Amino acid sequence: MDRLHTVITVVSAAFFVLFAAPLVFRGILNMGNATGILVFGLLLYYGICYKRVHTFLGNIWQKRGGKVVLVCLTVLCVCVLVTAAVETVCIVRSALHRPPENTTAVVLGCSVKGERPSRILEERLEAAYDYLEQNPEAFCVLSGGQGPGENISEAECMYRYLTERGIASERLILEDASTTTEENLKYSAALLEERGIGGDITIVTSEFHEYRANQVAERLGITSYSTPSHTFFVYLPTYYVRELYGILYYMIR
Repeated sequence: MDRLHTVITVVSAAFFVLFAAPLVFRGILNMGNATGILVFGLLLYYGICYKRVHTFLGNIWQKRGGKVVLVCLTVLCVCVLVTAAVETVCIVRSALHRPPENTTAVVLGCSVKGERPSRILEERLEAAYDYLEQNPEAFCVLSGGQGPGENISEAECMYRYLTERGIASERLILEDASTTTEENLKYSAALLEERGIGGDITIVTSEFHEYRANQVAERLGITSYSTPSHTFFVYLPTYYVRELYGILYYMIR
């Protein structure tokens, strides 16, 4: 095995393990890690059996229809990579769009394990806590309904977490009916309007989710900024890739 294929094998194996870890240790399986497992599994196979792969592709290339298939697959791969790169730039730029002081925060919910926040929700709550500590005049909407396997609503879970950390309950507004990002923002905006709290908002969510959340806010006529949380590195690739699908679906829809 030459140096290039050794590098491909080692890098592919590392990413394969990284995408498989959420499934193995937490039972998490979604479009993100399924894609990562498939792609890096194929690259790992190529790195180990590249001579066999080259022979197979060479045989296909000798056939007229085979050339068409391989060219189409190459174009498709290039389109996928370009799309992913553009979406990644949008994600990074949106995560860096920080708010003015004391902008009203809206924390987007995530799954609750019984009555405790999941790892990702806890990361968002840590970001919300830091923001509210640094902006003592800011109000905060905690947005998220109750889903399967959740003994309480996501909003209630977030409320308990932040008040236990010392955030005054008077600053927190519970929105416990939403089940999607669009509903999070739509219902939160309605609650703020009812209470006479106007102005812009800063969306507190995972860094990979900020772009799509801000796009939804813009479509709803809401001026928004970003206060991103930082996702545990083992989970980040899985949810980042899943979010690429989510952004593409949102754009097409």
